[in-house]
Amino acid sequence: MVQRPGVPTAPELVLVTDSGSVPMSPGRTYHVGRDPLCEICLEDARVSWHHAILRPDGDHWTVEDEHSTNGTWADGQRVHEWSVGVGSQLRFGSAEDGPRAVLVGPPPAPPHAAAADGARPSRVSNPAQSRTFRQPTSVRPLLARTAVRIGRATDNDLVIDDLIVSRKHAELHALADGGYEIVDLGSHNGTYLNGVRLDRRAAALAEGDIVGIGHSAFCLVGDQLQEYVDTGEVSLDVQDLTVAVDRGRKTLLDHVSFPVGAKSLLAVVGPSGAGKSTLLGALTGLRPADQGAVLYDGRDLYRDYAELRRRIGLVPQDDILHSQLTVRRALRYAAELRFPQDTAKSEREARVDEVIGELGLQQRADQPIHSLSGGQRKRVSVALELLTKPSLLFLDEPTSGLDPGMDRSVMHMLRGLADDGRTVIVVTHSVLNLSVCDHLLVLAPGGRIAYYGPPDEALGFFGYEQWPEAFEAFENERDRDWAAEYRASPMHRLYVDVSSGRPTPAGAAGQSADVPPSPPQQQPEPPPKAQSWGSQLFTLIRRYSAVLSADRTFLIIMVGLPFALGAMARALAGSALTVETALNALFILCVGGVLTGAANAVRELVKERVIYQRERAVGLSRSAYLMSKVVVLGTVTVGQAVVLTMVGLAGVDTKAPGGKGVLMPPLIEIALVVALLSVTSMLVGLLISALVTKEEVTMPLLVLLTIVQVVFCGALLKLTAVPVIEQLAWFVPARWAMGAMAGTIDLGAIVPTTITQDPMFDHEAGVWLLEVGMLVALSVLLGLLVARVLRRNEPAIMRK
Repeated sequence: MVQRPGVPTAPELVLVTDSGSVPMSPGRTYHVGRDPLCEICLEDARVSWHHAILRPDGDHWTVEDEHSTNGTWADGQRVHEWSVGVGSQLRFGSAEDGPRAVLVGPPPAPPHAAAADGARPSRVSNPAQSRTFRQPTSVRPLLARTAVRIGRATDNDLVIDDLIVSRKHAELHALADGGYEIVDLGSHNGTYLNGVRLDRRAAALAEGDIVGIGHSAFCLVGDQLQEYVDTGEVSLDVQDLTVAVDRGRKTLLDHVSFPVGAKSLLAVVGPSGAGKSTLLGALTGLRPADQGAVLYDGRDLYRDYAELRRRIGLVPQDDILHSQLTVRRALRYAAELRFPQDTAKSEREARVDEVIGELGLQQRADQPIHSLSGGQRKRVSVALELLTKPSLLFLDEPTSGLDPGMDRSVMHMLRGLADDGRTVIVVTHSVLNLSVCDHLLVLAPGGRIAYYGPPDEALGFFGYEQWPEAFEAFENERDRDWAAEYRASPMHRLYVDVSSGRPTPAGAAGQSADVPPSPPQQQPEPPPKAQSWGSQLFTLIRRYSAVLSADRTFLIIMVGLPFALGAMARALAGSALTVETALNALFILCVGGVLTGAANAVRELVKERVIYQRERAVGLSRSAYLMSKVVVLGTVTVGQAVVLTMVGLAGVDTKAPGGKGVLMPPLIEIALVVALLSVTSMLVGLLISALVTKEEVTMPLLVLLTIVQVVFCGALLKLTAVPVIEQLAWFVPARWAMGAMAGTIDLGAIVPTTITQDPMFDHEAGVWLLEVGMLVALSVLLGLLVARVLRRNEPAIMRK
């Protein structure tokens, strides 16, 4: 049947289903299926993803089956294309008890209704949002209401019992013309309109628009506000994901498509280099694919990532908690960072206790994390992610390094999490306990699907008895097209096409008929930072202080190093700074300042990299994180510098020949300069820590840093008027610190040698202030460089 040209004259109808009704306008087409983006969404396993369409056809309506698996029935008979009208009864998936729909005429409009109450007529403004949802959790009439305040506090008009929702979160206003607008009230985690975060300005709300607040979505339908709560039972539909690097010359993922049902556990296995980590980054949205889509319960994850990111939990291979803290204390700090600032301490504590109980950690709650077994530490990492009640939970190699017993324990824990109402996806090399999973995805080299289906059928499909044989075949038979063999198999049609509702026509080489090649995705908008920078900084400072105070090795070094170096300087200084002792004493103070500052910081960023990356992905402020390091380490470093100076110069006459320092008493000036040098060296240490990839590399670089500072400080070699060398020395903090300390005691007058006749050693206020100012300037420059380098270590989604 061919649609007639011209303006549609088909009558307006209403399609009534068990879950609601959809007004049908003759100006558009309506899709029926399990896809949540369909205008008529039917949640029944017998209904295909894209099952049928209803379209205006001249002066009547036509229903057309879209090659569905189980068929479409109209007026009692199975049809491919059929004319329908008022009174027609449709069944989808089964003639006897499939989902039913009846076409009726539109209800008559009350006379003068628009003039009487100014109510806005019901209309469909966005086809993508006019779908039939699940049954709403609640429906709130908006008639006679001028404002509806939404939030966690019990005095709101609409109360949401969700800890990631602020107490006073948003407000819905009724307008004089019958419309509505939504306003965010400065919430911590944001209010989202159709996936886009709102600022404090009002935004118009049209019928069919979706307002996202925490785990709840609100849809305006007529004069009703319908709420749909994400309880965790969500599906994931992966469509045609492709990732290429080296300007397209190397493919890491090659058109990967598969469905993941709600409350299911999926394991992803494959040989090294098969693209498992790349797939994990694409599924979580941290490193979006170049092409394709990831649908979170029908919503585009990349487009709506800012809103959906808090519903996704990710447990990396390395632990994401500070091992020096106890389990309870670590979870408390994590809760402070992830929940709104207005969350009461009792609410956070209750959620922490709930998660500890859910994962069976009650007996280990007050035990340091480093003393736990590998399996127990993994449970703590999972507990951290469960704080915000994610619906999707991803784990990267959770059983790596564990013995078979612990492997089994962790996999059964994941099985329990899925059964409790979550979708769990685990990337693993272990094949010991795959039988507890609902589905298994096997990736072949080149990032292509070699198998997707039940774990128990995988080895039989490949024709091997043991997994090592299958993995060996992947490596030895590189030219074999594993993906083509799977696409041609009945398993692909059963577990990919039928499960996702994507019919595969003959001759299509397994490509989905309704998923055309996707254009390159635009880089999704990075999620916004949490609003309270000061609150984050305060929590990070307290947490970092607790971590350092629990590290006994660090405490011993922190206390002992300045005393040891100060004692060396004191032994060389004697009772007064003379020709024999002055230069050596200042040199030891200079080296001591460099060592104490750099040694404090050179490991601090690289050892927390995995923790930082995960926290950054859920809204941690980069500047707050870096500032917490600077504040805590800076306080420690300044204290060490004061101890070093006081011990090194205790009882030593530090007065210059003129009898005083440049601007202040000599001891105070020297202590100030050593403190500035130590802080600047600490920032150099942070820069090294941000640059390196392994903690073991930091110690050799610390030695190299110290040697460079020693050579270019000006106490061993003449640097003045030496081309290139003199200019390079300008970037060495020890050069400016040595000059300032020498100027304080007028070293040139005490030790009149070629080296000490350096203009930077002059006992003049202008020279001394320049040198102190350069130390401050270098500190600021180094801080900016550290922040810039930190950005390189962040998930791709966070880079602006």
